[in-house]
Amino acid sequence: IDLLYPRHVLHSLAIAKVCALRPGARVMDVGCGGGFPGIPLAILFPEARFTLVDSIGKKIRVVDEVIRATGLNNVRTVHGRAEQVGGRFDFVVSRAVTEMKAFVGWVWNKLEPAAEAGSLAGGILYLKGGDLDAELDAVGKPYTVFDIPDFFGEPFFETKKVVYFPK
Repeated sequence: IDLLYPRHVLHSLAIAKVCALRPGARVMDVGCGGGFPGIPLAILFPEARFTLVDSIGKKIRVVDEVIRATGLNNVRTVHGRAEQVGGRFDFVVSRAVTEMKAFVGWVWNKLEPAAEAGSLAGGILYLKGGDLDAELDAVGKPYTVFDIPDFFGEPFFETKKVVYFPK
């Protein structure tokens, strides 16, 4: 068992510290890997609907097994790239898939304009660490940074953040 999984779960739940999802909220998790942050959020917000996307089939098969084993009925998976996923979403979440300018470019047109599906207006909630100033400035859109150490004191989270880009 990977001893980092509890950290992955807590890291994923930092999004919930920033935004409570309303029933019916549509959320796309891009580059979900083993199901983070989507699966912990789907458990915490059972009335929201989640689409977990990854371009690596092996990772999607693992997530499908987790969904089956847990009985989650508010999650679907897509083996493919975010740009290929049909539909619109209130929120797009992700955990450090790529640099933010590229990521925002991939998903911006997937967001429903002016969605009010959570305690924040719809948009992107992106988990990332380190010095992000130059990367954020390159995006050219308004954003808010939430420092995860404000929520969780473990040293692992020292430089981690939730970056919110409202649509």
